[in-house]
Amino acid sequence: MKILFISRDLVGGNIARILMEEGNDLKIYIEDKDRRKNFGFILKQTTDWKNELNWVTKDGLIVFDDIGYGKEQSQLRLQGYNVFGGSEGGDKLETNREYTQEIFKKYGLNTKETKDFDTINQAIEYIEKNPNKWVVKQNGDSSKDLNYVGHFKDGRDAISILKSYLVNKKNGIKSITLQEKIEGVEIGVGRYFNGNDWVGPIEINIEHKKFFPGDIGPTTSEMGTLAWYTTDKKNKLYQEVLNPLKPLLKEIDYRGDFEINCIVNEKGAFPLEATPRLGSPIIHLHSEIHISPWSDFLMAIAKGEKYDLKWKKGYGIVVVLAVPPFPYSKKDKNQNFAGVNIFFDNINQKEMSHIHFEEVSRDIENPNQYYISDDRGYVMYATSIAKTVQKAQKDVYSLIKKIIIPKVIYRNDIGERFIKTDYKKLKKWKYI
Repeated sequence: MKILFISRDLVGGNIARILMEEGNDLKIYIEDKDRRKNFGFILKQTTDWKNELNWVTKDGLIVFDDIGYGKEQSQLRLQGYNVFGGSEGGDKLETNREYTQEIFKKYGLNTKETKDFDTINQAIEYIEKNPNKWVVKQNGDSSKDLNYVGHFKDGRDAISILKSYLVNKKNGIKSITLQEKIEGVEIGVGRYFNGNDWVGPIEINIEHKKFFPGDIGPTTSEMGTLAWYTTDKKNKLYQEVLNPLKPLLKEIDYRGDFEINCIVNEKGAFPLEATPRLGSPIIHLHSEIHISPWSDFLMAIAKGEKYDLKWKKGYGIVVVLAVPPFPYSKKDKNQNFAGVNIFFDNINQKEMSHIHFEEVSRDIENPNQYYISDDRGYVMYATSIAKTVQKAQKDVYSLIKKIIIPKVIYRNDIGERFIKTDYKKLKKWKYI
């Protein structure tokens, strides 16, 4: 099959690699020019995806791994192309948080106050007039490392962090979102949608966003995730949060992975945000869990067809393996690891299937040698799945010990919070 893979900054780039390894003829377009140095001598790249439409033809598959292409996706579908990805309506759900909360409320989900502001000063003034524990977020494409979860009821710490953002004019903040803080356990629920109906099992996930073990330090895009699949359509989280949005996804012709992150407590589930795209690092854990070929699965979703996905039962773990400047986006010439070799210490082919690339390329003179090919720090991901969380932890961290990356950064406790505290709470509230 011919596959045209369109990515903005390689959020799901390793899926392209898997699709190629399945025997498909694949070309990848990477919009961010700085990211095109990745997957060198691994994937065939194109610099203009629209020029490849005659190549992929209407018998092939076009895959979008990120938001921002909604209009193009709709036009391509109208022209008869098989397109996996979101839609214009899906894009809006991620880029406009206040609108998304209004949608959640419209479809009967629990909501807390969420307000968008065009400037930081407007957000500060609002907190001063409405003291509370506020979560500070950004709309659009701003980095998640600027997010902050408030501690004080009078909002003084949220105001302080917002004032610090005023000092740095280059932080990329376009608009600020304030969301009323909710106490409880953070948990996500997701499922694939084919434009008409859900496809495959339900995913339950526990994210780990703090930089250091024990949930200490700054908020990152994510350090790792614990997740599992279930076929229980009566699952409380699925029924309260995800399934009510089926009419919306059908209306906007959404065709891709759709996930909602929530805070749950004894009062119910409160959705925080939607991810209408392939999320990272969870997409790499999907690769661990799925047995069926990705090309068949994605094509079925693109065509709006049902698909009997084969998958593994158990608890899956994905761990981010990074280097500086991660988790910050600022580049430091003294902390640039582009070009540094990556070593796999006695890793066999089966173990390699649990390793997922992002900022990796292959040495043209030595095809067995891989190296760090970018300077943002998101090098790769390691995954495992087992009958228990403890066994999944043991397997993934045993594998990581065989991956030698100078100055590597990763959390060594993914899944630990679930074992110690979250499992009991979620079971008590009947969410698992």
